Amino acid sequence: MSDIDNNKLRRLDGGLLLVFRELLRSGRASVAAERLGLSQPAISHALGRLRDLFDDPLFVRRPHGFEPTRRAQELGPQIEALIGLAGAALSPDNSFDLTRSRRMFRFGAPEFVTALIGGLLINRLRAAAPGVTFGVGHVAEEDAFRSLRKGEIDFALGRFGAARPGYVVEPLFDDVYCVVARRGHPTLDGSITYEAWRDTGHIFAWNPSETGGDATRPEMRMAMLAAAPQWLTVLLMVAATDGVATVPRRLAERHAGMLGLQVIDPPFAPDAISVSVMRRTGVSDAGVDWFLGEVRAAATA
Repeated sequence: MSDIDNNKLRRLDGGLLLVFRELLRSGRASVAAERLGLSQPAISHALGRLRDLFDDPLFVRRPHGFEPTRRAQELGPQIEALIGLAGAALSPDNSFDLTRSRRMFRFGAPEFVTALIGGLLINRLRAAAPGVTFGVGHVAEEDAFRSLRKGEIDFALGRFGAARPGYVVEPLFDDVYCVVARRGHPTLDGSITYEAWRDTGHIFAWNPSETGGDATRPEMRMAMLAAAPQWLTVLLMVAATDGVATVPRRLAERHAGMLGLQVIDPPFAPDAISVSVMRRTGVSDAGVDWFLGEVRAAATA
C-alpha cells in the first residue's frame, strides 16, 4: 500500500463514515446532526473533510437539501459495508435469541408476494418466536433499492434486474400465470379457450411492482373491464363479477377456496414469474438471517 493510501486511511475515521451515511440517507445536515447527536457545524466540518479525502464535492446543496453526486452514490454501498463490518467486529456477540427477541423486522415486497406468504409467516413466527413481528411495505425495484441504501428495510422481495454493486440478488421462488373466474361463471367451467379468454372482459393488476411493467404480455391486449393496483383487489372483483383475470397461480390457488374462484390453465404457455431477495452485502446480522429463513420457508410451503 502506498504512503498516500496510508495517509488517507489515517484520516478516514468511523465518525466520517457515519456522517456520510446519514447525509446520503436523509439529504439534510439537520437530520444527520440529530441522528448522530452532533451540531450542524460539526456535520459541515465532517463534510469538508470527506470532500477533501475523496476529492469530490460528494453532496451538492439544493433548495430541498443535499443532493449526492455520482461519486457519492457509488461510494454509498461500499461505506455501508465498511460500517457493517466495523459493527460486526466491535460487537461481542452477533447471536440472536429467537425465544426472547421482540424485534420487528422490516422488508419490502409487492402485494402479491405479501398476500402469498404473509399468513404463513405470521403462523411460523407465533410458533417459533412469539415476540418477533414484521412490517412490510409494497415497493417497486427502485424504491426497494433506495430503502435498502437508507437502512429503512432489512431486505426486499420482488422481481429485480441484475444485482448492483454492494447488493446481492438471490432467487426466492418461481411461479407462472393462470386464469381465474368465479365459480358458477355462465360460460366458464374449469377450462377456457383462447377465443373465450381473449373476448371475456379482463380485470388487470396495473402496477409496476405487481406486474413487472411488461406491457407486451398478451393479456395486456385483451378486452378490459377494469384495472386495479393490487392482485387481491383483482381477485375480489373477479369473485363478484363475470370478468376474468390472469394472475400469479400460487396466489390464486392460495385464495381460491376462500373467494370461490376457479383456477384455470391459460390457453397459451404462461409467462414465468421469478421472485428474488435483494440484500446489502457485507452486513452481518444473525437475526435477519434467521428471519429470512422463515420467509423462505413460508414462500416454499
